[in-house]
Amino acid sequence: MTSPLYEASVPVFRQMLDALADLLRKGEAHAREHGLDPDAMLAARLAPDMLTLAGQVQRASDHAKGAAGRLAGLEPPPFTDNERSLAEAHARISRTLDYIGTVPVEAFVHAAERTITLPFGVPPMPAARYLYGFALPSLFFHVATAYAILRHRGVPLGKRDFLGSYVPQ
Repeated sequence: MTSPLYEASVPVFRQMLDALADLLRKGEAHAREHGLDPDAMLAARLAPDMLTLAGQVQRASDHAKGAAGRLAGLEPPPFTDNERSLAEAHARISRTLDYIGTVPVEAFVHAAERTITLPFGVPPMPAARYLYGFALPSLFFHVATAYAILRHRGVPLGKRDFLGSYVPQ
């Protein structure tokens, strides 16, 4: 038996991280087709006070692994924010997917009873509120912003690219 919080989190994290990896691949192909340095895209941002593309990848990773771990009652692993190439950004996404793949489904059975405390001073909250009110919206925000940065750089992307593979395999 799986938990509703598992079903609402881990499969969505996988879908969005896979979509993010595909967005980066399409951005890399676009840059190469136009004689541009693909890794230079990681420094792109929409506004001076926003995170770069690399920062969007890092935060999407952090929200997925953080939520998977916290909902399962585990401490998520720390990753350093030092990605300087698309290969390193892909490696971070892969490490995140690998981690959430190790989180046992059984650990989510009592997830709804957990109170989640975040490390940056937000008051503790019930697990469902954390997932639906913070973790999922944050993940979507960072993947959508990565999408927008790539679109702003001229990468031909559409809604299907953002959604990724939403049909169960």
